[in-house]
Amino acid sequence: MKISILDDYHDTVRTLACFGKLAGHEVKIWNDHVQDVDTLAERLKDTEALVLIRERTQIRAPLLDRLGKLKLISQRSVFPHIDINACTRLGVIVSSGQHAGTPSYAAAELTWGLVLAAMRQIPQQMNALRAGKWQIGVGSTLRGKTLGIYGYGRIGAVVAGYARAFGMNVLVWAREAALARARADGYVAARSRDAFFGECDIIISLHLRLVDATRGIVTAGDLARMKPAALIVNTSRAPLIAPGALVNALNAGRPGMAAVDVFEEEPVLDPRHPLLLMDNVVCTPHIGYVSRDEYEIQFADIFDQITACVAGALINVVNPGVLDSANKRR
Repeated sequence: MKISILDDYHDTVRTLACFGKLAGHEVKIWNDHVQDVDTLAERLKDTEALVLIRERTQIRAPLLDRLGKLKLISQRSVFPHIDINACTRLGVIVSSGQHAGTPSYAAAELTWGLVLAAMRQIPQQMNALRAGKWQIGVGSTLRGKTLGIYGYGRIGAVVAGYARAFGMNVLVWAREAALARARADGYVAARSRDAFFGECDIIISLHLRLVDATRGIVTAGDLARMKPAALIVNTSRAPLIAPGALVNALNAGRPGMAAVDVFEEEPVLDPRHPLLLMDNVVCTPHIGYVSRDEYEIQFADIFDQITACVAGALINVVNPGVLDSANKRR
C-alpha cells in the first residue's frame, strides 16, 4: 500500500520502534506543513492510505475530491479537521481510535509544566539572567491555592491528581456526569459557573474537547470574573475561548496571567503574535502530546489501523456508512 504521512515536523516517525509495522509498504513522509489544496493534491495523488498527526492539516472536500486513489485515512483521537461526510460519499474509510480510558500523560505533564513556569516566572527569570539581570520579581507557590479544572475527563483527572500532590485544593466545573466522577474522586464541584471563575485563587486549566457545543465556551465575561492574580492555562484547543477574548482580558488585568500551548491559527510563525509579546504569558508551540513516548503509543494505534485495513479486518471506523457506499473505491 502507498502510504503518506503529513506534518512530521522533526522527521521523528521513521525513528519510532512502531514504524516497523509498516514494513513492506511504500511510505512517503512530509516534514513541512502545507494547507494549499493544489500542493496537497499533487503530493497525495497516488496515496492509498493517509496518516494524519492530530489536526495539523485540514482534510476537506476540495482536496478529497482530487484524491482518486485514497482508500483510508488513519489517525488517532478526534477529527474536526476531516470532512467525514465527504469521505463517506467518496468511499474513503476513516479509522481513528478514541483511546477510551487512556489519558495523554504527556499533555497532563505539560499542563503542569506551564503552571509551574507561569507561577514562578521561569521563562522570564531565565531571559533576565541571560541579559545580565539577577532576580526580576517574586513568584507564587502552589500549596494551599485552588486549582480550577474546567472539564473533568481523562486528562483533567490526571491534572487534578498532580494538584493533590502539590497540596492544592481542586475545584471542578464540567457536565453533570463528569462532576459526579470528580466528586467520587474526592474533589469539590463549583457551586456555579460564575463561582468557578470567580473563586479560583490562582489557576483555571481547560480540559475540554473542541466540538460545536464547546467552541467559545469560555467567554469574555468568564475571564472578567477571574482574580487579578489568577492564571488561566489552555493545553486543549484555543477556540474553547471566544475569539480575541484572552488577549483583551489579559490587557484588562483579569486574569493576570496565561499559559497556552494552543493558538487559534497554527502553526504560529509570526513573532509579533499578541500573546508572544506579553510578559505575563507563557507560550509553547502545541507540544502537549509531542513526546517520544506518546508518539510510540499514538502511531502504534495508527499503524495497526492500516495493517487491519490491508488484512480486511477494519478497526476504529468512524464512518461505518462508507462500508455500504456504492461509491466505495476498490
